[in-house]
Amino acid sequence: MNNKHLKEEQLTLELLDAIEKDSDISQRHLAKKMGIALGLANSYLKRCIKKGLIKIHDAPANRYLYYITPQGFTEKSRLTAQYLSYSFSFYREAGESCKKVYDKAKNNGWNKILLCGISDFAEIASIRAMEMDMDVIGILSPESSENIFIGKPVYKTINSAGAYDVLVITDLDSPKDIYMNLKNEVKEARILVPDILRMESGD
Repeated sequence: MNNKHLKEEQLTLELLDAIEKDSDISQRHLAKKMGIALGLANSYLKRCIKKGLIKIHDAPANRYLYYITPQGFTEKSRLTAQYLSYSFSFYREAGESCKKVYDKAKNNGWNKILLCGISDFAEIASIRAMEMDMDVIGILSPESSENIFIGKPVYKTINSAGAYDVLVITDLDSPKDIYMNLKNEVKEARILVPDILRMESGD
């Protein structure tokens, strides 16, 4: 399953869960709860209605009430099971993938790591680094509005980051783009790409 499809299914699950808990929820609150734009929340809502997962009813004061259909409950159960299964398998594979790149870093005498990309994978990479006595000095994420992630500073540029030995790609959305951009700024040998990202460092 690719990252885009996984994200779509996760958002569908979040939408169904939010409506199950509050049928009177407004689209604006729904969007805020899902962490997406109002227009995108509306699009997911329409898609679920079209699939027969949700029914809509008029309510006073020009509001709408949303109800999950039996088909919607079935889909919610499927998505929940699938998400949990993926989460456990992803955690195991991500942990092994991190171990491989950290072993390579240690063999080169590199201990200070700058993770590149805020994601669930970055969290796993940070945990594995602690287990292997590696030092994550921060996360490089030019587009992020966050200043701290998993207790580490977030840097907008490489030049603003502290001293590091090696970069490890942890972005899940566009790892290849990040890799290509980094190649223009640092030596290619100092960029490690975990195999879970399914790309060759030389691509």
